[in-house]
Amino acid sequence: MAVMKLAVIGCGGMSRSHLQGFKDLGDRLRIAALVDVVPERAAGASELFPEARVVSDYHDILTEVDAVLLSLPHHLHHPIGMDCLNAGKHVLMEKPLANSEAECLELIELAEARNLVLLVGYVMRYNALAVEMKRVLQAKTYGDVFHVSLWTEQLTIVNKERMPWAADHRLLGGGQLFSHGCHYIDLLLWYLGNPVEGTHLGTNFGTPWMDWEGTSDVSIKFENGSIGYHMGTWGARGSRLGYAFHAHCTEGMLEADIRNGSLILHRHIGLHKPGEPERTEPEELIFQAPIGKNTACQMSHFLDCVQKGTPPLTSARDSLQSLRVIWRLYEAERAGKVADLRGLGLVDQRDAPPS
Repeated sequence: MAVMKLAVIGCGGMSRSHLQGFKDLGDRLRIAALVDVVPERAAGASELFPEARVVSDYHDILTEVDAVLLSLPHHLHHPIGMDCLNAGKHVLMEKPLANSEAECLELIELAEARNLVLLVGYVMRYNALAVEMKRVLQAKTYGDVFHVSLWTEQLTIVNKERMPWAADHRLLGGGQLFSHGCHYIDLLLWYLGNPVEGTHLGTNFGTPWMDWEGTSDVSIKFENGSIGYHMGTWGARGSRLGYAFHAHCTEGMLEADIRNGSLILHRHIGLHKPGEPERTEPEELIFQAPIGKNTACQMSHFLDCVQKGTPPLTSARDSLQSLRVIWRLYEAERAGKVADLRGLGLVDQRDAPPS
């Protein structure tokens, strides 16, 4: 099988650890070009890939590569993505796909017309712990799931001079929910199925650098009666949960500790009877995931899609559905209503983890 030549366009958003993971795919992947308008960022990445060509204009390398990874400010996803697809390149687009429905549809329709892979970087769906949680819930190992809560607490202070686009909703596409929470709306749809209705409350209190929300609370009801909840903030000065998923099932509660890769079963609460002590059972570790392999697994899947014709697990059409949920939640919040989310389930509900 031929080695795929990849250009990374936008080196500022790719951490050194993410890029390091691509080295494990050396028998299938070659980083042929590093592109950034800030030469120092591309030069820093070139320490890991000294054979890569370093340029500041992506037009200079489109004839030299098979595919591109776009890690750019959100408002640039559409124009640069369209240029790459028009040049016949497969695209791994970091989330979100684009800032409007019309832009998303243009990217999707062009990729489909040219038979090119357009995979969206919802990297949490390539996290072994998140995948195992999906498998356990789908198998009803601990009964029916009736509530899933996804907590993401971090401190992300946007430097408006260095990254003016990241605090401007017109360029970011929204606030914290759109920029980061899109990962977790996608996961809720993947875990729980077709949404029915939902609410969003957001605020920039505590995150004054954001002109839209820096903290979000989302509640969604699904066709099967379950509830999905996502709390995300860029203003956490301290945290106990950090990144944690909780799934309440009829025979126990699952806790996924994302940072430690642990899936834990809790079943210590018995039927409460006044005057009697609670039943106590130790928590049980039921799965331990490897840490820090998300982006490498995602890239491996992207290679499979290009080289073997595998359909993308995180397709652009699925991505559009989760963004449509967010846009409806925003619209309903402004109107002071509950959002009608019917018809916005994922196009592809495959349960199998990526190869």
